[in-house]
Amino acid sequence: MKNDLRPARLSPRDVLRVGSVGLRARRARVVLSALGIAIGIATVVAVVGLSESSRADLMARLDRLGTNLLTAEAGKDALGNEIKLPRNAVAMVERIGPVRHATASADIDARIRRSDVVPEERTAGVTAQAVRADLLSALGGEVDRGTWLTPAGERLPTTVLGAVAAQRLGVTRTGETIMMNDTRVAVVGILEPIELVPNLDRVAMVGFPAAERYFGFDGHPTTVFERSTDASVADVRAILARTISPGDELGIKVSRPSDALAAKAATDEGLTTLMLGLGAVALLVGGVGVANTMVISVLERRQEIGLRRALGATRGAIRLQFLTESLLLSALGGATGALLGAATTYGFAWFQGWTAVVPPWSLAGGLAATLLIGVVAGLYPAIRASRLHPTVALNAT
Repeated sequence: MKNDLRPARLSPRDVLRVGSVGLRARRARVVLSALGIAIGIATVVAVVGLSESSRADLMARLDRLGTNLLTAEAGKDALGNEIKLPRNAVAMVERIGPVRHATASADIDARIRRSDVVPEERTAGVTAQAVRADLLSALGGEVDRGTWLTPAGERLPTTVLGAVAAQRLGVTRTGETIMMNDTRVAVVGILEPIELVPNLDRVAMVGFPAAERYFGFDGHPTTVFERSTDASVADVRAILARTISPGDELGIKVSRPSDALAAKAATDEGLTTLMLGLGAVALLVGGVGVANTMVISVLERRQEIGLRRALGATRGAIRLQFLTESLLLSALGGATGALLGAATTYGFAWFQGWTAVVPPWSLAGGLAATLLIGVVAGLYPAIRASRLHPTVALNAT
């Protein structure tokens, strides 16, 4: 009877045990080698997580603020002359079927000072505008302190300051007064920042009637704000200019404030791509570190390799041992990096007040990348180890 001798096969448990021997014996080197991969994976996971968290917060803000707000501003005609919107521009816009709400504001010629002892040229970068009483509700703004203009207050020398305007003028509470030209005006309210129309944050607002009485306002609005149904925004936008100013519609600038916030998301995508590139570079550096560690490991363990070969280990078993060691080393760095990236995302999102979003695909993709790096980085050292002749390896010093 012929004996059929076959080399013994290692079970998966034995493969893991043998592959982890080198890692346990050189712990400091393992930590330093895994650190490069951990940094790369942490960068990728954190960048993707923060980008998605920021985008989710932006979409939530857009849903809250609404994307159905359009603004129409007076520009210049073909000859370069300033166009004046008609006094009844709001009423004209309200005649458009899908329009739900229309209001307006207007620039007025008034220098803003903290008090009458401040020189007129020192305006602190604050401008004045006349506004309709329904402006705040149309824009979805909120009052931080005090009140908004009331039907009675819009006829009196009272003002509501934007958030930045109050800060620049040093006004911290209502009841204080400021100077608008030579008129002392009482501050009745300070607004929260208005995200859709941030230029109003730097404005001192008075009612239309008060602006006509105290500052020579002629009643022509500068900007018309309009909200319509979501499905009809594009249609309203197409006819808004010629509805407000028939014949001079080319001089009317119609815009959608929510587009600026959406553009910010596009800008964030470009930055995300850049940071992902940096993460990929870190992964490449980590892979080189793993490959270097494995080559050195093969050189230092030649006698161990020779002894295993002399005891019957096949070349395939040696390759599998060192490939497993490389995979374990990469997986250690990848798992650590994924945890660090997720922790960074949750911590920063909590600090910013966002809802943390860590896409599962970023974690799975990061771990898959580490395993791929482990295979690529460990393949050459594993093949080199398997080709060592037992006699030469045992005689190595």
